Amino acid sequence: MNQTQRFTMAYLHPRYWLTWFGLFCLWSLVQLPYPVLTRIGAWAGRNSRRFLRRREDIARQNIALCFPGLAACERDKLIADNFISLGMALVETGMAWFWSDRRLRRWFDVEGLHNLMAAQRENRGVLVVGVHFMSLELGGRMMGLCKPMSAVYRRHNNGLLEWAQTRGRMRSNKKMIDRRHLKEIVNALKHGEAVWFAPDQDYGAKGSSFVPFFGVPRVATTNGPFVISRLSNAAMLTITLIRKPKGAGYRLIIEPELEGFPKEDGVEAASWMNRVIEREIMRAPEQYLWIHRRFKTRPPGAASLYV
Repeated sequence: MNQTQRFTMAYLHPRYWLTWFGLFCLWSLVQLPYPVLTRIGAWAGRNSRRFLRRREDIARQNIALCFPGLAACERDKLIADNFISLGMALVETGMAWFWSDRRLRRWFDVEGLHNLMAAQRENRGVLVVGVHFMSLELGGRMMGLCKPMSAVYRRHNNGLLEWAQTRGRMRSNKKMIDRRHLKEIVNALKHGEAVWFAPDQDYGAKGSSFVPFFGVPRVATTNGPFVISRLSNAAMLTITLIRKPKGAGYRLIIEPELEGFPKEDGVEAASWMNRVIEREIMRAPEQYLWIHRRFKTRPPGAASLYV
């Protein structure tokens, strides 16, 4: 496990009892057969909409901005499918944290593992570009079963959940790196590690460029890949987990090394990276995290895109 995250007796304090109860319920749930879990996840997602009206409004606005050509009925279906995917995300988190390697391997196949191996030839570091699909937790665990790696993340405010998620993620991976620790990220890459990093969310104006994303002209986009690439000279490629239809499991897609990344212009690099992210999202747009306020940070003087 990550050496910075150890179990402590403080997690037995009564303030964590509700968290313990939730973890126990999640562990108990994922003991059920996978076909049953898919039905439970879909049911939970459909019924969560009545309690997550604000999140539905955010998803609706994001989809309207990114897919202006969709008819109203098509948008409604995409939102409905997105909430089904959200319900599955809870189930998949439990699978990622608690399932055995053997049980997980039964439900996914891999395309392009040779691409990762080729990128790491001669002990070269690889920056793995990730995208926030709902199956993100499970994708990390499955990636680790193919090739253990490190991942950049944000620490959880709840100490017990931070311990639980780190423990779950480290079952098949090497290390979790706080996203604020740039030096640690670069050192891992310079030592030939593969490091997962997701540049598709709104991390605020600091360290970001305002570039197009799905046709929205000025969207705050992190300069993280540009900075990391310049400091580490790592290869870059995408790894994406897609949920197969009809409860058939998952497909982990590893693309060839990305070529042509702009290394001299941070703004152009951010725009280039957004086009890569758009391509990955279009593999399964209903599975993407549309409930995130991707357009929260606006250029100076621009009005909010959310009510």
